[in-house]
This record gives sequence, C-alpha cells and structure tokens, in this order.
Amino acid sequence: MTKIVRVGVTFPPDLLKELDETIEKVGYDNRSKAIQNAVRSFLTEHRLLQKQKGTSAGVLVLVYDHDVKGLEDALIETQHKYSHVICSAMHVHLTEQECLEAIAVNGDADEIKKLAQELTTKKGVKQVRSTIVSP
Repeated sequence: MTKIVRVGVTFPPDLLKELDETIEKVGYDNRSKAIQNAVRSFLTEHRLLQKQKGTSAGVLVLVYDHDVKGLEDALIETQHKYSHVICSAMHVHLTEQECLEAIAVNGDADEIKKLAQELTTKKGVKQVRSTIVSP
C-alpha cells in the first residue's frame, strides 16, 4: 500500500473559493482528490514539454495580473530575449486586472522550454499553458 503524505498549501481566498465551487460542481468528495488531479495534469504537461527535441512550434498562453509592479516590463524584456523563437504575440484584456498573452513560438525546443520556464516563474503570472508540436 502506498503511504500518503500530507502537505500544506496556501491559496488566495478567491482562488480557494473558486476551487471549492468547482469541486462541488464536479462532484469530488474532497479537495485532496481535486488537487491531486490538478497536480497530475500539471506534471503531464511539463513532462510532455520536456520531451520535445529539435525544432518545435506551438503556443504559450499565460494569464497574469497586470497590477503587479514591473511585471509587464519583465514580460516584454523576456520576450525580446527570446525573439529568435517568438513569431508573434497577442495581448488580451480579460478583466481590469487580468491579461492574457498568447505567444506563438517556432524554433529550438530547448529555447522554447527556457522561455516557458522564465515566464512561469515571474511573480504575478498566474498560469502558463503550452501546446508544443514538432513540425
């Protein structure tokens, strides 16, 4: 039998509220199962990205809080740093506080991975999703 390990996780109140509402709608018995499934999805996505080799193409989509001081400048700076793999970027205003960036990429898979990692770890970036394919 697999040993279960307890961990503590902190959430902003609005995210926890939305999680609990979604858990109820989906029909999970508890938060643990929902969070375990979310972590599995996260790991699968990153595992697939890490397996990419050679020339790849795709889209990185990120949602971020534009009220975080310096974040927009940092995102632009990062995009300039990786302009050799970025084909295009689209900016969408979701709410007064949240924005979405869709960044089309084409080039070396390792460079795309580095770009995705840099975007993911910036303070104020709420989510980064990647769809990467080998042409």
